[in-house]
Amino acid sequence: MCGALAEQGYVIIPDFLAEAEANLLYQYAQELPDHHWHLAGIGREKQHTVNTGIRSDQIHWLSEEQPIEARWLELMEHLRTMLNRSLFMGLFDYECHLARYQPGSRYKRHLDAFKGRSNRVLSTVFYLNPNWREEDGGELIIYGENNQVLERVLPTQSTLVMFLSDTFVHEVTLAHRLRFSMTGWFRHNASLGQRIDPPA
Repeated sequence: MCGALAEQGYVIIPDFLAEAEANLLYQYAQELPDHHWHLAGIGREKQHTVNTGIRSDQIHWLSEEQPIEARWLELMEHLRTMLNRSLFMGLFDYECHLARYQPGSRYKRHLDAFKGRSNRVLSTVFYLNPNWREEDGGELIIYGENNQVLERVLPTQSTLVMFLSDTFVHEVTLAHRLRFSMTGWFRHNASLGQRIDPPA
């Protein structure tokens, strides 16, 4: 995993969690009440806007107050420590949300971070839906620097994708069935006065 990430800047890991653990997260996402979901926006802080022409998914930010969310965040903390030890990435913390794509939702091409303008370093996407098929859509497409398609990732349950946030333009194609994932970012500490910038 670390070798591939160091060599090409991204890695795709099937079966990151056991099926039973992935199913628990999937069930949790399915049963999360509607008032916990919010239409996702683009940009941060003063630049934050909602534009359903670019992205139309709904999100729920994770916190340590909910046990099942806390378990995922703890797992990512172990991964953060391992990545720092192996690749010296200087990852400081992690933020994450559940994403819900209703049929007809998508997220057009974008970068998760711009060089020098964000502290997001490494993006993670973990897929929850079992029995996902090509005709269900919702693929993650990762592009190279010459706009070539590097990967088309079917959102198969328990697949984890990691990529450098300021390097790879990517998109989520139109979903044709309800699609759940967990999207997060390992971040550097760009804080001033003990304030994380940008804030979670």
